[in-house]
Amino acid sequence: MGLFDIFKRQKAEQQQAVPEPERREQEQQERQELSAGLEKTKEGIFGKLARAVAGRSKVDAEVLDSLEEVLISSDVGVDTTVRIIERIEQRVARDKYMSSSELNGILREEITALLQDAEKDGDSFGLDFKEGEPYVVMVVGVNGVGKTTTIGKLAAQLVKAGRKVYIGAADTFRAAAIDQLQVWADRAGATMIRQNMGSDPASVAFDTLKSAVANGADVVLIDTAGRLHNKVGLMNELSKIRNVMAKVIPSAPHEVMLVLDGSTGQNAFEQAKQFTQATQVTSLAITKLDGTAKGGVVIGISDQFSIPVRYIGIGEGIDQLRIFDRRQFVDALFGE
Repeated sequence: MGLFDIFKRQKAEQQQAVPEPERREQEQQERQELSAGLEKTKEGIFGKLARAVAGRSKVDAEVLDSLEEVLISSDVGVDTTVRIIERIEQRVARDKYMSSSELNGILREEITALLQDAEKDGDSFGLDFKEGEPYVVMVVGVNGVGKTTTIGKLAAQLVKAGRKVYIGAADTFRAAAIDQLQVWADRAGATMIRQNMGSDPASVAFDTLKSAVANGADVVLIDTAGRLHNKVGLMNELSKIRNVMAKVIPSAPHEVMLVLDGSTGQNAFEQAKQFTQATQVTSLAITKLDGTAKGGVVIGISDQFSIPVRYIGIGEGIDQLRIFDRRQFVDALFGE
């Protein structure tokens, strides 16, 4: 069972304990919060689209050209945009006629399908994971994307779910990173293992897993350095950390989570490319979606790298790191 499964089960259990009217009210509130968090992206994509097709009765080549421009300018990405346009062209050719008013519904279906494709291997985080040993997550990403905050929020939610959490401060190149992580660990009620600034990151990871095993931890979150230095250096550093962890728990890490800043648009694509070449990334957390019109990167990155998005950040609060639900996400973008 991975982090995603823990959170899904916790949410299901919480919902079952709540009377039906209150549960519906909670679900409605969650949808409203998600919609508000994605408001800038919604306006960026579908506000432009509405203006592009205004006054047109059918989907023709000119409408498709406008749609292509809207999607690319909203950071969905060129390759993913081309796939969406090709799918719509096939449907237009098959159905012979499609009104512009149907376009939102078709887009909703196609985007959901793309996110579904990325989910195909979604829940098989770690095939060798054994109950009774810590579930280890190595968290990667460049400085400034919200990596430390994401770790802190995950830890807080896991502790709230009754899990014993250890955090390894393996980003030893910045004293501020270690201190910030300590603040989050204290706030979350998690145990943090740290060494002095400049220590070997692999040594911190090793000590964290040894302590976690000895003390019966459920989950270990390992922070790593956010330097996007040359690819060979990044690969060697992450490989060393992985190899050392495997000496303590042979199947570790069970998950490698890449944290990306959604507000950086195309830079997030480049970061995803660098990290997926340097190590095996199994899940994504995309942060800062509430302050940007570039939330289309969620669609493009998930599609292009075939990696499931597991969490999205839509605000500063601990509970605003949300489990990613592709249907809720698409509904929030298009309206219910």
